[in-house]
Amino acid sequence: MRIEERQYAETARDYALRILKDNIVAMELEPGAMVSENELAAQMGLSRTPVREALMDLAKFHIVEVLPQRGSRIALIDYALVEEARFARQVLEVAILEQVCEQATADDLSRLRRNVRFQELTQEPNMAGSLSLMELDDDFHRMLFHIAQKDNICQMLSGMTIHFDRVRTLALNIVRDSKIISDHREICDAIAMKDVQRARDVMRKHLSRVKVDEEAIRKACPQYIRD
Repeated sequence: MRIEERQYAETARDYALRILKDNIVAMELEPGAMVSENELAAQMGLSRTPVREALMDLAKFHIVEVLPQRGSRIALIDYALVEEARFARQVLEVAILEQVCEQATADDLSRLRRNVRFQELTQEPNMAGSLSLMELDDDFHRMLFHIAQKDNICQMLSGMTIHFDRVRTLALNIVRDSKIISDHREICDAIAMKDVQRARDVMRKHLSRVKVDEEAIRKACPQYIRD
């Protein structure tokens, strides 16, 4: 499991929740894996209580299964929950694009394009491991919510979309399709032209790619998928 430093003013519970969520999305904690409160607490340098509370928080979103007298298990990928998370993201991200197109400044557009350029660099062989396409992708979408002044909605989505995010991680490693980068480039172009309809069309296509990737993921990792 990958452990990062605790952030300033971050509670023990919030820290445990962030580390667990990041490792679940990154597939460091694999679907179906049993986890021990004691072992997790030791790795994070915490007591058991905040770890137990973080696992209960994740259980509310059906990403962790708490098994009485047995411990906790990382839930298998349930494509019904993946689709629900994808639907929520699509509804909200398509909706905010009108505000984004109206409110984006030249500086905002410059930051979005710089992010896309870094995404492109992740495809260069000599940059392997130095940049994370997943993190850059997340940053791109967070910037759109920020431009639309909808940061709280973005935060609200973060719990539900963990199901969607696990599949995105698998798709990046199995499908290795760089179309998401060209999608982001097209969204930038539409925002620059203040073409709301074009931005919405590309976003719908972008967030539907997970459906196209499902067959490849099921074939490559059947042990991770709930029947």
